Amino acid sequence: MEVNSNLDLSKIKKGPIVAALIIGAFVSILNETLLNIAFPELMRYFSITETTVQWLATAYMLVVGILVPITALLQQWFSTRQMFLGAMILFLAGTVICATAPIFEFLLVGRVVQALGTGLMIPVLMNTILIIFPPEKRGGAMGLIGLVMMSAPAIGPTLSGLIVDSLNWRWLFYLVIPLAVVSIVYAAIYLKNVSELTKPKVDIISILLSSIGFGGIVYGFSSAGEGSWSDPKVVWCLIVGGISLISFVWRQLAVKEPMLDMRVFRYPMFSLVTVLMLVLMMAMFSTMIMLPLFLQNVMMLTALSAGLVMMPGSILNGIMAPVSGILFDKFGPRVLVIPGLILMSVSIWLFSGIDAAWTSGYVVFLHILMMIGISLVMMPAQTTGLNQLPRRLYAHGTAVMSTLQQVAGAVGVALFVSIMSSGMRDYMSTSPDPTNPAEGIPAMVAGLHSAFIVGGILSVLAILIGLFIRKTKAPQEDEQKQTA
Repeated sequence: MEVNSNLDLSKIKKGPIVAALIIGAFVSILNETLLNIAFPELMRYFSITETTVQWLATAYMLVVGILVPITALLQQWFSTRQMFLGAMILFLAGTVICATAPIFEFLLVGRVVQALGTGLMIPVLMNTILIIFPPEKRGGAMGLIGLVMMSAPAIGPTLSGLIVDSLNWRWLFYLVIPLAVVSIVYAAIYLKNVSELTKPKVDIISILLSSIGFGGIVYGFSSAGEGSWSDPKVVWCLIVGGISLISFVWRQLAVKEPMLDMRVFRYPMFSLVTVLMLVLMMAMFSTMIMLPLFLQNVMMLTALSAGLVMMPGSILNGIMAPVSGILFDKFGPRVLVIPGLILMSVSIWLFSGIDAAWTSGYVVFLHILMMIGISLVMMPAQTTGLNQLPRRLYAHGTAVMSTLQQVAGAVGVALFVSIMSSGMRDYMSTSPDPTNPAEGIPAMVAGLHSAFIVGGILSVLAILIGLFIRKTKAPQEDEQKQTA
């Protein structure tokens, strides 16, 4: 996608555009973080297991991961306003379905509809920022987005705990409905179009291959969490998904107008950052799922108390986001990314020593370490990779990075829940009294211990990748077009 040549971006009021995008992103992220800490309550309400309830997170990320590749195409067919308003209306519809769900299956359908909205919105947000801000100011803009987007995780768990303890889980969705309506109204008034519609050919085969590929792989990992890695269903899903993804990549390289332009990987720093984000998202999403389970099912904290434990780290993460953006514009990525990865790695390795005797204060400390580390890595790394791309590849770059992050998060959740469940089964198989309910706590601790060790290995891998990150610059000919 290219910037509309008939639009003078220097006269565009960036503030209202960014505000409209941020409000929508805040609403969708708030909803996701509201739900995670309510998983134990939902398990009791619907009489379901950990491996079933995690589909509320996995399906959300799976749908986003399937949809985001298509957004590079959609953004060339529909305007910024059409994309964003359509996304928020879908999200609102999904929220209403969730709020009124009589059974778990309806709740899952509502989450899928919400995810359709989120999947459309994430690339629009990133692509619009790349278009309206020059490279030397993107760090600050991304940091501002990070501040607002990270305030949702800070508010979400505590608000969720308060609601679940005093009302019921349905209010987690009732509260989001008016916020979504406000976002739609504000965007309808203030959001402007900043991109050109080129309306390329729609490649149905590419859409099918990407959907089957990403869907098959994530479904395979999730099914392994419920059963066994040797299950024929798991094996065939992974095989079909892998073949479809390879076919999808081959087709994108072969056709004249690819749905997702793989030429973004010709830019080495973009490729490196994409791999780093894959590893980072797997470690981060898995921790965000496992920690509430530990706090409520092992430490026996209420939902509100668990939210309060996670709040300080999330608040500091939000505060650090704009600071990281300003420092990135001034010093580049390495000063932030490497220390951030080290902090995150140390915290996850300390989490691997998880114990039922831990105090809330120690968990707060480890969570703060991890969230500060993440704030130093996320926005600076993504901005570094995207800054190297020419304008014509912005939509494709944001779509590629967003897709792989969501799929990595979904695979991470499924993989780590699988590891945790396997560790629990192994513990119970050696227990002298596996029917004793008291054995449930040490079994979960054993499962969490195994999962965090794998997370620690991934975090060390992220550090090794981060050592190669360098400051990037847009291609010279592209800069000349931008300043012309």
